[in-house]
Amino acid sequence: MDTLFALTPEDPGSLAVSPLKELGAYEVLWEDPRATFKSLSVKFAEHPGAMPSDFVPPKRALEVAEKVRQSLNASDIGKFGVRVHGAGEYPEKLRDAAYPVELLYFSGWWDLVSSRCVAVVGTRKPSDEGKARTKRIVRELVKDDFTIVSGLAAGVDTVAHETAIDAGGRTIAVIGTPLSHVYPRENAELQKRIASEFLVISQVPVCRYERQDYRRNRLFFPERNITMSALTEATIIVEAGETSGTLIQAKAALQQGRKLFILDSCFKKANLTWPHKLAEQGAIRVKDYEDVRRHLPATPD
Repeated sequence: MDTLFALTPEDPGSLAVSPLKELGAYEVLWEDPRATFKSLSVKFAEHPGAMPSDFVPPKRALEVAEKVRQSLNASDIGKFGVRVHGAGEYPEKLRDAAYPVELLYFSGWWDLVSSRCVAVVGTRKPSDEGKARTKRIVRELVKDDFTIVSGLAAGVDTVAHETAIDAGGRTIAVIGTPLSHVYPRENAELQKRIASEFLVISQVPVCRYERQDYRRNRLFFPERNITMSALTEATIIVEAGETSGTLIQAKAALQQGRKLFILDSCFKKANLTWPHKLAEQGAIRVKDYEDVRRHLPATPD
């Protein structure tokens, strides 16, 4: 059984949540090589109301928090913050995920999370038609005052973020690395701009990421897709192959009760089976943005 380090009334931090201590405790929980988002979610589910610091000695949590703070500062992150379940402005819609994250790092304008958000995602190697479709859809979403959410990956994600900015809209990047890292490297300036003018979110533990090699760190990317879906009211898939990580987000959207739109062009590719399978599970086939708009009312229900 897990040991809970309960704060007493005399403890200085007992009357308010310390973001620094919580992020440090979150990082300590990830020091266990067996830790996953699923295992941590189960841990917290077994202790309703618990926070990361309830499982970690306060001194250890603060030591690791300082290490993380120094690491982020060394990467020229500037200002950053955290949102922890059970305190402050943690988005309750994240609890719709099968194994919701307990803590998020962010850099930028947090209030964007409360705006109406739609994820636009797809392959890292889109066709020219796919890029054009992404641009058209994003421009229309911006006109309807939606915030564009994507994963800052190469391809469709990059086009979605850049088009939202160029169209005078808002965008959120949910990344599969810590705030202090960039993938792909060519998106370094884009990530920096989004963090400065909009919002970048990460659920990836800094110390664990920096301790592992790239092969194990790749597992963080599909997990962020699940969070991305939970943060939005709908996901639009522009273009994706049979083994695309985008399909993890698609399945999560259906499981979370979110709308899932798949462009008609995906159904017309004879080598793809996933569009038809997802349509059978509740995904919506759309030819253009007018089809999307019919399912996204001007004001939420």
